[in-house]
Amino acid sequence: MARLLIVEDDVAIGRAVHAGLQAHSHDVTWVQTGAEALKAVRDEPFELALLDLGLPDLDGVDVCRQVRAAQPNCVIVILTARDEEIDVVVGLEAGADDYLTKPFRLAELLARIRAHLRRGSAAPAPSRILQLGALQVDTAARRVRLGGREVALRAKEFDLLARLVAEPGTAVSRDVLMADVWDENWFGSTKTLDVHLSALRRKLTAAAQACGERAPDIVTLRGVGYRVEAE
Repeated sequence: MARLLIVEDDVAIGRAVHAGLQAHSHDVTWVQTGAEALKAVRDEPFELALLDLGLPDLDGVDVCRQVRAAQPNCVIVILTARDEEIDVVVGLEAGADDYLTKPFRLAELLARIRAHLRRGSAAPAPSRILQLGALQVDTAARRVRLGGREVALRAKEFDLLARLVAEPGTAVSRDVLMADVWDENWFGSTKTLDVHLSALRRKLTAAAQACGERAPDIVTLRGVGYRVEAE
């Protein structure tokens, strides 16, 4: 059983999702506004939040940012009826871990939730220091340093970097990255992978500029996946 938060103003959708998740033994709180969502995350911890972007009172993307700030370890899955790619990308960059576009099937939602909760409860990685040029990745402490300066990364950004740096110069497929960083039973869109890689590149580039070192080059292999260049 997990503590879940639903932020959804559509009564029919909210009621159906709430009942479906409760039927699978989750402890579920359902609110219908952004203000209620922010109060909820201030009052109690949640393992996962389902957040509709089209809220009646506050901008859903801003709510996402505030939920992420209030509960850094909470998985955020945005729910959106918007078709445009930019809305999904902005939501992911605001701190969401995943997204579902309405209408969605309850079975798909449940599978995504199981995948995120399994990944969150996985055993800690064994202690290992990965070094690539000026970049150091400490898998036990989950800390990244570039030129001696610490680089603040979100959980999935760290996991992606550690996975790529573990095999420098090797092409890692999208399927392998999704399995290793998200879940081996993942299905659905992998757009979240691209958005997290883009954010990771930006943070490494900014850190490199600040310390005068070179950031590792993460190469996109179209139709295949990604590769971090060996020094």
